[in-house]
Amino acid sequence: MGFVLCLVSATGFGLAPLFAKQAYAGGMSVTTMLTVRFALAALLLWGIVLIRRRPVRMTGRTLAVVIGLGAVGYALQGAAYFGAVATIDASLAALLLYTYPALTTILAVALRRTRADRRRIAALTVSGTGLVLLLGAGFDAGVGILLALTAAGTYAVYLTVSETLPEDLDVFALTAIVCTSAAVSIALGATITGGLHAPAVPSAWLWVPAIAVIGTVLPIAAMFAGVRRVGASTAAILCGLEPAVTVGSTALVFGERLTAAQLAGGAAILAAVVILQTRGPAMTPARSAAAPQTRSAAATQARSAAMNHSNAGTFGVNGSQPLSVPSSAQ
Repeated sequence: MGFVLCLVSATGFGLAPLFAKQAYAGGMSVTTMLTVRFALAALLLWGIVLIRRRPVRMTGRTLAVVIGLGAVGYALQGAAYFGAVATIDASLAALLLYTYPALTTILAVALRRTRADRRRIAALTVSGTGLVLLLGAGFDAGVGILLALTAAGTYAVYLTVSETLPEDLDVFALTAIVCTSAAVSIALGATITGGLHAPAVPSAWLWVPAIAVIGTVLPIAAMFAGVRRVGASTAAILCGLEPAVTVGSTALVFGERLTAAQLAGGAAILAAVVILQTRGPAMTPARSAAAPQTRSAAATQARSAAMNHSNAGTFGVNGSQPLSVPSSAQ
């Protein structure tokens, strides 16, 4: 059941870019889509918080950090990622986003939260090779690539900051606050820049609830339940299905195709995630199973969200081992 739940989560986050592209085809702007998506997701998550009836306790400082994570970190990550999806093939954007585990590892080493052992160096080398293959395959969509890499970098910082949060925070309350903050932040920015407007085709509105429910809230809940059963590292590896779903679904619906070099690059990036999640012999199953509650509280937003994504979207883990969700976090 834990495996199934994690795969359901990865599938939901992986479908978010497909739904977004359908909304864009109807004339919906990125900021309008994200504002409504985060607002709907926040309403659903607050409903879950009320149903669960668990006390939500956090200090003023913690609340400020969580609001900042949503209003700045998750809002920027979501805008950059879904902006990339509107500019380049969603399959390429999804694979570029998955460089965030390597970027998070680099940050962890730079901040001396972990050490650059052979396993991490190997993972960074493999991920870097994959990135070179992705970027060297004849693409000239510089803005879209830059947006996707910005999303990956922002998400790496987001996960690093969320590591500082208390371990006993309720994941759904945390995610609800993040999504609420992101919705308000993006709505204010879009209002100032004139980015909020109704799509030319009214049916485009139908895709936004799909992103909010199937691409955000459902995968967040499924990932939370799945991590509790199989552990954070196993769940992170299973999340490798997320970009595969994006690649497959956009190829089926929009005819997007990756070159052989890009497929090899994507495979290398996902292989790096597996290497990073492979624990040494000193890590016992008991310790692995103890991590999920902490890690899920750190980044279950819609990878991606908080997520995807993330797709948004996403569960934060310790510096060298980010567990995706945001992407949709996405």
